[in-house]
Amino acid sequence: MAKKASKKDKSIFTQNSLNFLRDYLNNPSPTGFESEGQKMWLNYIKPYIDEHYVDTYGTVVGIVNPDAPYKVVIEAHADEISWFVHYITKDGFIYLRRNGGSDHQIAPSKRVNIHTEKGIVKGIFGWPAIHVRDAAKEETPTLKNIFLDLGCKSDKEVADLGVHVGCVVTYDDEFMELNNRYFVGRALDNRVGGFMIAEVARLLKENKTKLPFGLYIVNAVQEEVGLNGATMIAHKIKPNAAIITDVCHDTQTPMMNKIVSGDLSCGKGPVLSYGPAVQNNLLKVIIDAAKKNDIEFQRQAASRSTGTDTDAFAYSNDGVASALISLPLRYMHTTVESVHKEDVENVIKLIIATLKNIKNNQDFRYLK
Repeated sequence: MAKKASKKDKSIFTQNSLNFLRDYLNNPSPTGFESEGQKMWLNYIKPYIDEHYVDTYGTVVGIVNPDAPYKVVIEAHADEISWFVHYITKDGFIYLRRNGGSDHQIAPSKRVNIHTEKGIVKGIFGWPAIHVRDAAKEETPTLKNIFLDLGCKSDKEVADLGVHVGCVVTYDDEFMELNNRYFVGRALDNRVGGFMIAEVARLLKENKTKLPFGLYIVNAVQEEVGLNGATMIAHKIKPNAAIITDVCHDTQTPMMNKIVSGDLSCGKGPVLSYGPAVQNNLLKVIIDAAKKNDIEFQRQAASRSTGTDTDAFAYSNDGVASALISLPLRYMHTTVESVHKEDVENVIKLIIATLKNIKNNQDFRYLK
């Protein structure tokens, strides 16, 4: 394992980039409704790219060296988990369906934003008080019993607010820093990935780094419901190689099982995955880059699939050499997802080092 970079190194972040991170994380970007977040992301990266395009469903691609025939993708996904309004009772309470892997257990007492054509409608997840619950028959939150309260007396009042079946619902929680060590908020999975690839673009531009290939910086939609954005855009770009960044589980907190989820830790660097979708020759290029640049990294076994956009790129077209660089994260799919600031920096540094380590027209095939 490579030696860890010195903690005395100056942060690569600027105040402007940290302001972008905060605003980008606070802005809702639910699966299927990512447009406002995508506009914000594109506006940030425009000074650092040569051109861009947006596909039919909202995936944004920023390009450096667009005329180069050899194409390398760096990618994250832009969407966050959320809820759909599913059923409105005559008394004005609302039951929901998931949009992505929303966690029903954390819902009670949360504040929410309901997105309507009239604007944001505020609501709360209600739950019976502890005083009136039967301890012997304690119910746990499920999709069948969690509900929203908008303060309405009837379904007509709900409709008058502009709320209808199909409206998307997101949690009303904001970004924070914890002990000057962690970034905390909802939807770090995986808008922190979008932030990291945007920072790669910024640092390449500011350091006047010239790459001998076309770099495609992809912020994909709809990962949380089946890798859909990545599947579509991979066929449009037809890249030669793809480096995906997403989050994985930190396993150092209580109730985590290392036998099931591996031994991974926030603060110990990016996580590199092994599995069928990961092209081993590209993975070797990443590992060599980490060792050359003294970037500490960790390893995990992905087994059959990575469960990330890596799988979509790897098996697209005639097969694309793909690899996954993950960011350890605590409390995934909650409103307090947490990542270590040093890990965020080191993922960015590792992507840049890897891009510098890729040769123009590099052939990643096993047999040459």
